[in-house]
Amino acid sequence: MLAQSAMQTDQTTISVADLGVEDRTFDIVLANDAHGAFVWGVLDRLLDEPGCSFNGVTASGFAAMEAAVLAYGLSAGGRRGARTALANFWRRVSHASVFADDRAGLLRSILEQSIDLRQIRDEGCPVKLGVLVVNARTDAVKLFTSDQLSIDAIVAAATIPFLSLPVEIEGDTYWGDGDVLQSPPVLSTDARHRLIITGRPSVFTTPCPERSTAASHCLTKCAPVHAIFDSRYRAGAPLLLRPWTDWGELTDMRDRGRQRAADWLAADPLRAGESPAAACERRYI
Repeated sequence: MLAQSAMQTDQTTISVADLGVEDRTFDIVLANDAHGAFVWGVLDRLLDEPGCSFNGVTASGFAAMEAAVLAYGLSAGGRRGARTALANFWRRVSHASVFADDRAGLLRSILEQSIDLRQIRDEGCPVKLGVLVVNARTDAVKLFTSDQLSIDAIVAAATIPFLSLPVEIEGDTYWGDGDVLQSPPVLSTDARHRLIITGRPSVFTTPCPERSTAASHCLTKCAPVHAIFDSRYRAGAPLLLRPWTDWGELTDMRDRGRQRAADWLAADPLRAGESPAAACERRYI
C-alpha cells in the first residue's frame, strides 16, 4: 500500500525546531467544510515537522477518509509512511471515475485499497481515530472510535446526505455531514494543543465537557485551540460534491494547504507562554 515514494515539493521548509519551539503534541480536528486536498496539504506539511506529533484525530465528511489514511500511514511507516499513504490515496481519488453511479461503492473501494483497518484499531496505533456520522433516521450524531471503527463507519462519514443512500451499520443507517465543531473530539491525555483544519474561520462554542458551571476553572486543563483554514474555501466548495478531479487541481489545493500550514508555523503559534487561541472561559473544542 505504501509502494509509491512520498511526494516532493519545492516549497521551503520552516522547522519548528529551528524556531526554538519545544516538542508539541496535537489532537487534530478535521472539519467537513474543508476540501480534502487542502486538508491533505496541511497534514503533509505538519508531517514535515519533527517537533509536531499527533495523538488523536477526529474527522467528519470526506476528511474521515483522510484521517483513516493518516492513522494507517503513521502506524505502518511513521511520518514518511503517512505522507506516502496520503499521496497514494489521492492518486486513487484522482483516477476514480467522476461518472460512477455508486459513489459509496467507489469510496469503499478506494478506502480498502488505502488502509488496513486492523492496524488502525490496534492498541499500538500511534493515533486514536474518531469518525463522526449522523443517524439518517433520527439525525443523532454518533462518534465511532476504537473497536467500533469499520470501513462502513468511515464510508458513512464521507457519504453526502440525500445524494447517496445511507450506509447500514448494525441495523441502523448513517451518513455524513456531522458538524465536528459541535461534538466532543477524541481527546488524548498527552496532547498539549488542539488544531482544527477547516474551510473557514469558525467560532468554537462547544462547551468543554470537563468544565463545571459552578467552578471558576476547568476540572482538567483545557488545551489551547488553534485553527488553520482555507481563505479560498468558497472556490473549492463545488468539489465537496466531486472530490475526485483533475490531478493538477488537487495538487494546487494541496500546495495551498501546505502554504497555509507553513505560514501558521512561521507565526510561531506554539511559543511557550503564548495565550491560548481560545480562552477557556468562552470557547472550547
